[in-house]
Amino acid sequence: MARTADSDLAPHELRVLVAVADAGGFSAAAVALGLTQSAVSHSVRGSERRIGAVLFERGRAGARPTPAGASAVAHARRVLRLLEILTAEARGAATGRAVAGPLRIAAFRSAALHLLPPVLRRLRAAHPGIEPRVRIIRELGRGAAGEVADGKADIGIATLGDPEALPPGLVANGLIEEPYALAHPAGHAAPRSLPLVDWAENCGSYTRAWWAGQDWIPKATIEAEDDGAVLSLVSGGHGMAIMPMLSLTGAPDSIEITDLGPGRPTRRVGCVTTPELAGSAAVRALVRELRAAAPGAVDGSRR
Repeated sequence: MARTADSDLAPHELRVLVAVADAGGFSAAAVALGLTQSAVSHSVRGSERRIGAVLFERGRAGARPTPAGASAVAHARRVLRLLEILTAEARGAATGRAVAGPLRIAAFRSAALHLLPPVLRRLRAAHPGIEPRVRIIRELGRGAAGEVADGKADIGIATLGDPEALPPGLVANGLIEEPYALAHPAGHAAPRSLPLVDWAENCGSYTRAWWAGQDWIPKATIEAEDDGAVLSLVSGGHGMAIMPMLSLTGAPDSIEITDLGPGRPTRRVGCVTTPELAGSAAVRALVRELRAAAPGAVDGSRR
């Protein structure tokens, strides 16, 4: 059956899908959009009819996307973002103005603390019209890459494991290959005998095999919420930790950092975006600054 223009969803219909997903219901979406609830319902039914799938489960508690709806909403966010970029960059090209507008960045905590600040300073100096908007995302499950896949971020600073683990439709570029090191209270004679302090984001596919082969590593007795809490606990003498070097940037003098020796695990950190957004001026500008910063982003061991 031939495809017609009538089968395409219009931008205002995409905005309705996103609003319903974000608001968790038709009534709340109507308020956010300044429409009536019946208009929102009519728009969603029309979208479902043309797509040929139920996009939201309706109930007393509101509406939540079905698997088909989650896919449609993610694509809707990405399409709407591309339309914004199309307008901004076309106007810039017509008037000769520099790139401007928001740049949505998702990053895990240690990257946001230690990698992004100097990068954003240089980005603002070179492109004053760009408005970075950073969200710190726990690097669990889909992490920062999932924010890009869902259309909630233009670019993600993420840990890169197996290529197969990257959400479909994304492209990734490595920035840093950072080693793991042993962090322990300074001056301790036998740091490997200390209790282990760990956190949920620490052990990914890049460390699992190495970790399993280390019979000296005990089961964690303390599990912290993030790497900052781990550093605080180690600094206070409560144990040792095995951490990537980006997390150890700026560690206090009360913490000693020791190389784990040959075969030590490493963590690859990179930027993730969509093929379409990779060509946008703001994303290209950020990637240039990230690449320029990457060689000096991770320091070596400190004794």
